Amino acid sequence: MKNVLLFLVLVSFVCNVQAQSITIKGKVTQMDAPLANVQISIIDSDISTTTDANGLYQISAEPRDVVRYTYPGLSDVQIMVEDVTRILNIEMTQKIEQLDEVTVRNSNRKSQSELEEEYKYKPNLIKTAFGILDSETAPGKIRFLQEDEINDVGICILDVVRNKFASVRVFGDCQRGGGIYIRGFNSISQASPAVYDVDGQILTNAPTWIAPASIARLAVLNNLAMTTRYGSIGAGGVIVINTKTLLYAGNIDGKPYDQAKLRNNKYDNSALSTVNFKEDKPSYMNELLNAKTEEDAKVIYENQIKKYSSSFYYVLDAYDYFSNKWKNKEFANKIIEENDNILSGNPIALKSLAYIYQAEGKFKEANKLYEDVYTLRADYAQSYLDLANSYRELGLNQKAAAMYLRYDYLLAEELLEKEEPVKVIMDRDLNNLISLKGADLVSTNKVKEIKLDDDFKGTRLVFEWSDSEAEFVLQFVNPEKRYYNSEHSLAADAERIQIEKRSG
Repeated sequence: MKNVLLFLVLVSFVCNVQAQSITIKGKVTQMDAPLANVQISIIDSDISTTTDANGLYQISAEPRDVVRYTYPGLSDVQIMVEDVTRILNIEMTQKIEQLDEVTVRNSNRKSQSELEEEYKYKPNLIKTAFGILDSETAPGKIRFLQEDEINDVGICILDVVRNKFASVRVFGDCQRGGGIYIRGFNSISQASPAVYDVDGQILTNAPTWIAPASIARLAVLNNLAMTTRYGSIGAGGVIVINTKTLLYAGNIDGKPYDQAKLRNNKYDNSALSTVNFKEDKPSYMNELLNAKTEEDAKVIYENQIKKYSSSFYYVLDAYDYFSNKWKNKEFANKIIEENDNILSGNPIALKSLAYIYQAEGKFKEANKLYEDVYTLRADYAQSYLDLANSYRELGLNQKAAAMYLRYDYLLAEELLEKEEPVKVIMDRDLNNLISLKGADLVSTNKVKEIKLDDDFKGTRLVFEWSDSEAEFVLQFVNPEKRYYNSEHSLAADAERIQIEKRSG
């Protein structure tokens, strides 16, 4: 296929990316409090600094550098620098360390890999956030509840534990919430409640959403030697819960348990309404939306632009508002023209405006912006995909094919970094173009010959965002009103964010 279509590559590729130093500023916090003396460094360089008493810092970096934030007892944070990176405000969280796999000679202690193998059939093992504990070798007594001892008539974990262990007290109920006390029973007001380790996830609130029928094993840890790894939050002891998802390999059919059935994920019609959206808008947008007339809105804009003249977010919101609310395309275009200085040269701003133009059906204007973004970010795979798809919207199918193939050629020449998920999308889009518009590219009898082998069967949902630092949660609800959340954030999946930044 690539040889047949290679003649479509009409424009030569020249990539001259010169590294440019960027000054990055920001604030580091933990639990909303400023964090002093955080070590900040550029990986694989001698550049480093620390935060001041107010958690503030400043450091120089280049695009594609990785900034690392470290502090004793807290998880490291690593963020890749992009061409538009200027402000990085970091929230650091408590460090959770996994037990290393070790073998102790002349001892009955076993390695974590050995315990992993035995876990399925030995009931005296419990999985924690820090590794598997064996009651036979643990530095204290572990009290268990096994699956056959758990009454699944109960509604939640509070019902499961209530009256099951001596000196363990449960307060509250499954509807209004509650907790469990393992230590310090003389005065509950001064005692620390237990925390919960659910399949390695540490929670401070009772996980009342877990169905008792989904619990495979439960253990109570109240020995200091076993809870010290949990830090100060483990002062009141730990309730460890292993759900049946950890035991799926032992099922007769070899299939995992449906995790949707193990959590309280019944959709409650809580989708955001137009009122929610309005409440969540910036204050300047609510002020514009409350304008009674277009003339009032223009007066508000003239006052606001003085304050927000350096914010491309404001400029784009104002353009969108006048273009769609009042249908005043001339005034909206004037906003873009008068504020071109903060839009040009900024790929995030240009791509965001291209999204708005596409929504309005202004495909030529959007295409010009995608060409500008491509010029600025010729080392980003997404630049090729966006421009190719933009050409398709204009019916310029040969140019679209040229962009897909140019990306493929640069990968083959190792001039771009390959990210397999992006390559799959690019190949699939090219295949789709050949299927639909093959006659525009090659002779009809060649179309079947050059199509890619693609066994994909299903529907592809495409979510696009212009800012790589954007964090959000997508919620998918099935016909049975059960939902699944996909979180896109640095805390949830730092490696994924790094891959996305490398490929644009």
